[in-house]
Amino acid sequence: MATYKKNLMAFGTTFIVILSACNHSTGTSASAPADSDTTKNAPVETEAPNSDYKPAFAGQTRGPSAKTTTPFSVTLVNSVLKRPWGIALLPDGRFLISQKEEGTLRLVTADGKSDKTITGLPAVVADGQGGLLDVIADPDFAYNRVVFWDYSERTADGLLVLAVAKGKLSDDETKIENPTVIYRATPAYKGSIQFGSRIVFDKEGNLFVSTGERSDPEIRIQAQQLNSALGKIVHITKDGKPVPNGPFAHTSDARPEVYALGLRSPEGLAWNPTTGELWEAEFGPRGGDEINIIRPGKNYGWPVITYGIEYSGKKVGDAIQVKGGMEQPIYYWDPVIAPSGITFYDSDVIPEWKGNLFIANLKTMHIDRLVIKDDKVVGEERLLTDLHHRFRAITQGKDGALYTVTDEGQLYKIAKK
Repeated sequence: MATYKKNLMAFGTTFIVILSACNHSTGTSASAPADSDTTKNAPVETEAPNSDYKPAFAGQTRGPSAKTTTPFSVTLVNSVLKRPWGIALLPDGRFLISQKEEGTLRLVTADGKSDKTITGLPAVVADGQGGLLDVIADPDFAYNRVVFWDYSERTADGLLVLAVAKGKLSDDETKIENPTVIYRATPAYKGSIQFGSRIVFDKEGNLFVSTGERSDPEIRIQAQQLNSALGKIVHITKDGKPVPNGPFAHTSDARPEVYALGLRSPEGLAWNPTTGELWEAEFGPRGGDEINIIRPGKNYGWPVITYGIEYSGKKVGDAIQVKGGMEQPIYYWDPVIAPSGITFYDSDVIPEWKGNLFIANLKTMHIDRLVIKDDKVVGEERLLTDLHHRFRAITQGKDGALYTVTDEGQLYKIAKK
């Protein structure tokens, strides 16, 4: 059994969980062949699904369980964060962490010994699921000190909109200078949930931003409309302009920044280092949480097709899961896990994790590890289940460890023992 050191909540306290090969059965790894015995393990999910929907292909849901065989430790680095939402790695190995309700950033070292609060960002509307959301450093941060973030903003007529902004971190690292909104995912709407949103950079230094469809039946259909920025992946420059020659740049009445459509509440974006493709995680309603590979011009179906049902128990739309011209998720969950931030492990420190997708989960309170082979899930593992935290975001550090933040205010380090 895992062993724990007490006194979790003290700042800087080290909390270690050791998982060793001696107390776990042999598990699958990124190098395990698809026809090995490890792929025949029972799924980690044991609860009944919300619906009777059937997957479109084998392995699309409830994949075989996997077990990490490398001993690793879990260290509590910081326990005094205030509703952290996003975590971004800086070139020197420190982390920028957004604080949802305060609208401030924290600058934290990998060992937690240095912790600064950064102010000067525009006011956020911390209602519902709104507030200060994702944060990311400019690829040229070492030279220009520019940071990008997104947040919920109130318009002059009292509605809410997802805004993307940028600014320069001051030399003394205490404030953001010249904060400027570069993009707004319009139309604005009265509701305060399902804004998305994550930000990643492409190789050319442009931004991909995921946007939520704002949930309510009267607005969520805009995820299917090319003249709306809701329920989309948008592709913009550092100044918020559409990246030229997008997939809908020459489509009548379409927003040229739209890169992909038909998303519900996408809170996870990450580059697959093996294939170079963009992967996305999003919330379903009751069931239907999804992992997708985002490709230009593709339609991911919401709210026309879904593997989930309404919170009321009713069917969504026409209760269909497959339709021509709409993409199938690579993987889905029913019941939900509530996936938020995601990252691919791209280090040789723990070889069996290389190329695996790690997902911070809210409802089921664990880190999900997906073993990927040929764009299919061939193994699934639930990590850190005994901590009972809502994991919000996860990233890889310069040291090859994983770092994850929780809604309750912790920063954890997951590293080889």
